[in-house]
Amino acid sequence: MKPRITISTNGEGELEVWLNEAGRDLLVKELQGLSAERDHFHLQTEGLGEVPLQGRAYRDGDRVLQWGKVLFRPDEWDRRHSPHVLGPGEASDG
Repeated sequence: MKPRITISTNGEGELEVWLNEAGRDLLVKELQGLSAERDHFHLQTEGLGEVPLQGRAYRDGDRVLQWGKVLFRPDEWDRRHSPHVLGPGEASDG
């Protein structure tokens, strides 16, 4: 079976990720493949990104996302470029 991934927000605004077995395996593979050299991947309508997204909602009223990006930011990168996202004590190496 082909990967099936639907990302949506429900009526309460909560993000939900719906996936079948093949979709789970593909998403995990892409996540595990992130590194300093390959720092992002795209989630887009089938055929456009590395991870294909479905456009049909599981429930009436859900808002389906058509595209997105997953960005890998190692701690060292954040310390250098975005220290404001780090919590207390995380801004230093020690």
